[in-house]
Amino acid sequence: MARIVNIINFIRGHESRDSQLDLLEPVVNQIRLVKQHNLPATFLIQYDAMKQDRFVDLLKGELDREKHEIGIWLEVVQELAERAGLKWRGRSPWDWHVDVGFTVGYTPAERERLVDVLMEDFRSIFGDYPASVGSWFIDAHTLGYMSDRYGITASCNCKDQVGTDGYTLWGGYWNQAYYPSRVNGFMPAQNRSNQIPVPVFRMLGSDPIYQYDSGIGSDWQDVVTLEPVYKFGGGSPQWVRWFFDQLINEPCISFAYTQVGQENSFGWSEMAAGLTDQISLLAEKVRSGDVRVETLRESGRWFRENYDLTPVSAVVATEDPKREGRSSIWYDSRFYRVNLLWEDRTLRIRDLHLFDEAYCERYLQDKAETNTCVYDTLPVMDGFHWSDSGTRAGIRAVAVDDEGLDFTKSLLGVEVPPEVRRRGENELYINWQLAEGGSLEISCMERELHITLNGSRKSDTWAMEMSWGKDRNLPIQQMDEETIRYEHNGFAYKLRCQHGRFRQKSGINSLLICPEAGRIVLSPGSE
Repeated sequence: MARIVNIINFIRGHESRDSQLDLLEPVVNQIRLVKQHNLPATFLIQYDAMKQDRFVDLLKGELDREKHEIGIWLEVVQELAERAGLKWRGRSPWDWHVDVGFTVGYTPAERERLVDVLMEDFRSIFGDYPASVGSWFIDAHTLGYMSDRYGITASCNCKDQVGTDGYTLWGGYWNQAYYPSRVNGFMPAQNRSNQIPVPVFRMLGSDPIYQYDSGIGSDWQDVVTLEPVYKFGGGSPQWVRWFFDQLINEPCISFAYTQVGQENSFGWSEMAAGLTDQISLLAEKVRSGDVRVETLRESGRWFRENYDLTPVSAVVATEDPKREGRSSIWYDSRFYRVNLLWEDRTLRIRDLHLFDEAYCERYLQDKAETNTCVYDTLPVMDGFHWSDSGTRAGIRAVAVDDEGLDFTKSLLGVEVPPEVRRRGENELYINWQLAEGGSLEISCMERELHITLNGSRKSDTWAMEMSWGKDRNLPIQQMDEETIRYEHNGFAYKLRCQHGRFRQKSGINSLLICPEAGRIVLSPGSE
């Protein structure tokens, strides 16, 4: 099973927030580190840096183009906009606001002009078109245009987050990589005919336990990632070793992936200790055969050679870096993603989002008119947005009365994490031992979720309770025994119960999913 790490550092030419910051120093030291440890690396250069000899001469003079990759970091800057014949609306030569600094702030025709200038100038400087183009987010029109006209091999975008820097990307294919829909750069396509044939790798090495709930109840999240500038995260040697232990040793499907690196605009002093430690550790892991480190271009080629469609994948963390007894299990297919969180002897489905290649992003044809943006998918359970101060939203196993109409208590497990293992090519199996005896078994499959309770409890005296905060505005529109119908951002979708039934619980902020003959089968996959 491949366990892949990309070292990706990206290079800006201006930093308007600190005009005295040395932007070259980080790049010099990042190159020194990867050469010292003989590791491949990708350097993504922004247009303003590409037009400065100090960056170009460094990359050309120090990088081995057979081992190291130079690609593009796609943010719009003043020089690029004006070179494409567009008026610059930013507050400074580089402006991180969505409506000026990213392709979504421009019409589709303007996006193509920006890309054409960028690609031709890159080729005139470095000798060929780039294979890799990354950004915090790239709209589907631009990504498809770069694929169709310039044949890019790979892309990368930001981890899932809410509100950070004004960018919300939520409900996506969690970590790993996916083929995006032609109408939504954040949504995996279900069919080859509707996908852009460029794998998009999720950046930054998100904490699979703690990133999700960071800032819960608000509209903004902190960052809990492998980035070396963050002290609980990539700046902590203890956390970094925990992170790589779960990457290497926990069950996965298809492949495991993470990205190491940092943008130069943080300054070398902020990243030096953490990045030096991570690169040294990576070199050890390569020598021991635990991971392979390669360029983003090479990972893109490998992905395309091995997968015609977005594969199933999983990210599992059964040990808690804070030692507070939590475990997290992520499962992705091209049809849905699901997350289970184990804490305080309970197991809940914390997140379930559906993927539908027909769900268009907000910026497919329209420009972003504000300094923030939203990329999302289709929520069935959103534990971050649907929670409040009194309720952590989720889907939990509960005991019910003999009529199966109401719950009496949450089922509790033993004090050890659930067993997690891969079964077959696409199935992730979870076995949660219950304190009263028996177990709850959950099988995550490409199109279905199977939930079964084994043990002494009668088959009709348990259910899965879906609950949420009382004041939350949910997308649920209708429900019958077989189907819950949703509408999100004007798009209709549904969750089907193929085995078992949905029932309204006595309460306005919950419902029950009742088993049939001790088993529930949910169908989040497209029909």
